[in-house]
Amino acid sequence: MRRLILICLVINCVICHAQDSLTTAKSFPDSIQTKNDFHKSPIKAFIVPTTLIGVGIVGSNNSWFKHQNYQIREELQEGIDSRVTIDDFSQYAPTVAVFGLKAFNINSTHPFKEQAIITGMSFIMMGILVNSLKYTFRIERPDGSSHNSFPSGHTATAFLGADILYHEYKDVSPWIGYAGYAVATATGFFRMYNNRHWLTDVIAGAGIGMLTSRLSYWLYPKIFCNTNKVKKHQPQVAALPYCSKNSAGLCMSINF
Repeated sequence: MRRLILICLVINCVICHAQDSLTTAKSFPDSIQTKNDFHKSPIKAFIVPTTLIGVGIVGSNNSWFKHQNYQIREELQEGIDSRVTIDDFSQYAPTVAVFGLKAFNINSTHPFKEQAIITGMSFIMMGILVNSLKYTFRIERPDGSSHNSFPSGHTATAFLGADILYHEYKDVSPWIGYAGYAVATATGFFRMYNNRHWLTDVIAGAGIGMLTSRLSYWLYPKIFCNTNKVKKHQPQVAALPYCSKNSAGLCMSINF
């Protein structure tokens, strides 16, 4: 049990430290235009989530990680009388906090509408990726109930919300985001405590949640800014008829 708690704390600390090393958006002064570094150097922002996903994928077929999975499960199952279903609710807590804080007029990176679009994009991508991997790897759950253990959808949902929470309110206080990551880490812990997931499932789930969140932040202004630019820079056409004693016609001006 101590080993698992230490692993969870290390993962949470690594994620929080990585956030401090990334400079993210200060504001969206023109609603959609952004100064977010994800758009300038997206690779830097994706290092942590892709590493977590890679560890989960490699670990699911690695003998050492498999041994750790079974050892952790045995430690967690010692003396447990019943399940604790808090993870079914805690997975959504960070996402609820994103909109809850906005409802109380706490300053955020995006207005409500843009938060909703980014969150929706993130959930769509997360759902597709999680379910694709589940039915590709078909790893049996620790409790033997099914073969869709990898990766953890609950953990992915929790870390998706935590990542958005951090990037929306980090300028108010980074501890708001850190609290979200702590709740997400606890969600992953209880997925293992309830014998529903292996450690590698949880690690990959955390990476997927963060990856899809950051992909949405990266794609959102590109999609909507391009739309606005097309509308803004449409050519302007002016036409005026003219008439003289010997001729008549149309004078046209096109401004690109």
